Amino acid sequence: MPQVRGLPDAGRATDRGARARRGPFARFALVLGSVVASASAPAAPFEDTIAQRVVACTGCHGKEGRAAPDGYYPRIAGKPAGYLFNQLRNFRDERRHYELMNGLLALLDDAYLQEIADHFASLDLPYPPPLAPVASAALRDAGEALVRRGDPARGVPACNDCHGVQMTGLAPFVPGLLGLPRDYLNAQLGAWRSGQRRAIEPDCMAQVARSLAPEEIGAVSAWLAAQTVPAHARAASDAGASLPIPCGGLAPPIAKAAGGAGR
Repeated sequence: MPQVRGLPDAGRATDRGARARRGPFARFALVLGSVVASASAPAAPFEDTIAQRVVACTGCHGKEGRAAPDGYYPRIAGKPAGYLFNQLRNFRDERRHYELMNGLLALLDDAYLQEIADHFASLDLPYPPPLAPVASAALRDAGEALVRRGDPARGVPACNDCHGVQMTGLAPFVPGLLGLPRDYLNAQLGAWRSGQRRAIEPDCMAQVARSLAPEEIGAVSAWLAAQTVPAHARAASDAGASLPIPCGGLAPPIAKAAGGAGR
């Protein structure tokens, strides 16, 4: 554009204005071209497997269900299939209360829940080392005594009696207690003690948790969270196992059980 005498910057200003006006249109054209190019490219093949379908679970529970780093969402990889199935049903049927899980599972039937449980139970993945303990040695010792011996005078069974000598669980319904963060253990035992978490009656864990004082729950959680998980830890077989108290979650699902299970 020719320069106007006495207005030396007018042409350049006009050019800049034109470029400024063209800028958004140029960017839009570039984005539109990218979208068209993407649409014309062949779509990546979708692998319709249970592993692909449960990728959504890993957003909270960590890669392959190994647990999230925040200590709130637990590990689900390698847990006994029966235990995982029962927990999925408990969330679906609102015996356990967490709005996200309740909503995700509300419309899923038992067959699909079993498929999800079987997938995560089949995973054999290493556990990270435990975090350095923050509780005192005295508190952890008190927790170990309850884990290994319970308190017969109050009718409190040892954790070992149900969760196995190595605390890695009893297949197919009893989970291991190692490899879980202290905060998660505290939260779950506290939820059972307060009635916020429930299981199929008779609810053995509620009975145990209500027998423990809050400081005892803290001691048990501190000791468990400080233990190293054995390599390739798996739940032991419960063949012939005799548990010290009745537990309603240790049986195959029954149609129309409490809370709507078996839908």
